[in-house]
Amino acid sequence: MSSRTRIVLSIAVLFAFATAVSTLALRQVLLARVDARIQAALAQEVRELQRFAAEVRTSDVRTLFDQFLARDVPDEAEASFTFVGEQPYRSNADLGTSTQLIDGVRELSDVDGVERGDIDNDYRYVAVPVNLRGQRRGTFVVTADLGHERAEVAEAVRVAGGIGFGMVVLVSVLAYVAVGRILSPLRELGGTARAIQSTDDLTRRIDVRGNDDIAELGHLFNAMLDRLEAAFALQREFVSDAGHELRTPITIIRGHLELLDRDPETYRIVSDELDRMSRFVEDLLTLAKSERPDFLMLSELDLDLLTEELMAKAKRLGPREWRLEATGAGLLRGDRQRLTQAVMNLAHNAVQHTAEGDTIVLGTSHEGDLARIWLADTGPGVPAADQERIFERSVGDGTGLGLAIVRTIATAHGGRVELDSEEGKGARFTIVLPAS
Repeated sequence: MSSRTRIVLSIAVLFAFATAVSTLALRQVLLARVDARIQAALAQEVRELQRFAAEVRTSDVRTLFDQFLARDVPDEAEASFTFVGEQPYRSNADLGTSTQLIDGVRELSDVDGVERGDIDNDYRYVAVPVNLRGQRRGTFVVTADLGHERAEVAEAVRVAGGIGFGMVVLVSVLAYVAVGRILSPLRELGGTARAIQSTDDLTRRIDVRGNDDIAELGHLFNAMLDRLEAAFALQREFVSDAGHELRTPITIIRGHLELLDRDPETYRIVSDELDRMSRFVEDLLTLAKSERPDFLMLSELDLDLLTEELMAKAKRLGPREWRLEATGAGLLRGDRQRLTQAVMNLAHNAVQHTAEGDTIVLGTSHEGDLARIWLADTGPGVPAADQERIFERSVGDGTGLGLAIVRTIATAHGGRVELDSEEGKGARFTIVLPAS
């Protein structure tokens, strides 16, 4: 998930949460206001009856109820009920009034004072006894339908929720556009980095606009590219100069050595040291070049033909019992010269750690999306404590830089080197490569 999407989702979730909380708060506020309004309306009906009774000055409760109900205009969802004694008298309730309300009101016919409450949590009521000339004559009950009022609140909440959801969608769209514009320098930075990775072109730069934190990041990235480009240029110059300056003295010494009168043993020792120095120089140059874009020259290789070439070259390194264990069939995308160099380093290492007549096995395989090239010997093996250290560039046990180069070449191909060895039972080095 991109940063843009994560930011927009975060904004949408926070806005949706705020909308939900505000909608719930609105519902509670509306319900509280409805409850207060209903209480006030019911109390108003009772006060109007009491005021009317004081004005009429009649001792007949039926007359009082008849005249009051005739002039009373109840609010929507309100209904008034009267009782003469404890017997139901007249009401302005609709004909469709529920039996639940009627049964609940009948139980209020004998209240002793003002009583307020709910009937099955669906209706709110106020009931008062009616006294005329100091005697109780009946009961007056006024009710309000809570369901009707709550339905209006629910409708208002639904409308508010719908508007809130629409605002969440609108804000998310606007945020997506705004965040995209804000993060566009970062996308350009990522595109430049990917282009450099795929083409190794360190001359590319980011077009920085503005003067904010992201612009500052772009400036820092361009400055880093400037330093990298200078460093790689310096490295290329160093490798080129070092290759010439280190090889030339060795060649001159070797040439003069052949012209001198020499003791055979001295000549052999000096020649061996020159060979070792020459190999060490070549190894150093190889490791120095491994960071360069042109370190590998990739092409499609036939693994079976490559195996035959590797076997033919390995046999020349020493009088051992060379054996081809397996030959893989298939195509491998790699650098023929570098892969040959890696395998020859393994073969040279095997020759160094075996004696004449010992067995060295070479093999290859091509299975699925992986190709393997392995070389095994019957030498002394590698102690478990040294199996990782021998691939490092600085070792002093006679392996030199050869195994470090093997790992470098395998890694440059997107692969790895595996070692299977037990002390006293030989070693098996396997170069594992992606087949394509």
